Amino acid sequence: MGRSIVIGDVHGCARELSELLSLVGPTRDDQVCFVGDLVARGPESHGVLRLFREVSGKAVLGNHEERLLEAHRARFRGESGSPLGKNHEAVMRELDESDWALLDALPLYLDLPEHRARIVHAGVNPAIAFKKQDAWTLTHIRSVDSDGKPSERAGDESWAASYRGEPHLLFGHDARRRLQLHPWATGLDTGCVYGGSLTAIVIPAGETLPFPSERRDLLVSVRARDAYYQGRAAAV
Repeated sequence: MGRSIVIGDVHGCARELSELLSLVGPTRDDQVCFVGDLVARGPESHGVLRLFREVSGKAVLGNHEERLLEAHRARFRGESGSPLGKNHEAVMRELDESDWALLDALPLYLDLPEHRARIVHAGVNPAIAFKKQDAWTLTHIRSVDSDGKPSERAGDESWAASYRGEPHLLFGHDARRRLQLHPWATGLDTGCVYGGSLTAIVIPAGETLPFPSERRDLLVSVRARDAYYQGRAAAV
């Protein structure tokens, strides 16, 4: 087994993903993994999935894939489903049946046992065991509220600040905070679609994640070519 390359939220930024992959140079021995939200908000969701296939990528389900899949299933049943914005409607028209099958097969988490790590899209409730986490928490959490409940609001502190492993958790979803380097968790959403950057962590074969001060040496980033989406996260 070679390196494990874990890439943050791509959100349809195919040109940046292509540039990042060129910098990292994955080989057949490496595994290329994604933290979810491969698609939507950026300009080339179908192009991202094409690159994903070219590198035999693995990914977990993000909240944007979940939203699109719910709409796709509802329309297949002849139902209207929840309304979508213009951007998501455009992605619905862009994807073909093989793309939908790919998204539908995405798991909620991926284990990297050789690194004693696990990939989730958003995170976990640090107060309960992983086997008790629900799908909403894994795909939406950003913080824990005053009642100890998972929240998708940014809050004063990321859930990851109080998480204690193992496994080390690699996650995305929190573009407001950008890169997060906690003792037992690494946040890789650096806001590419908002004009930030696209970031990967490249873990050497058979190694575990080092302390935060040393973890920066494993990061590779490319700057976004544009701010493709103007949203709340773009202001931070």
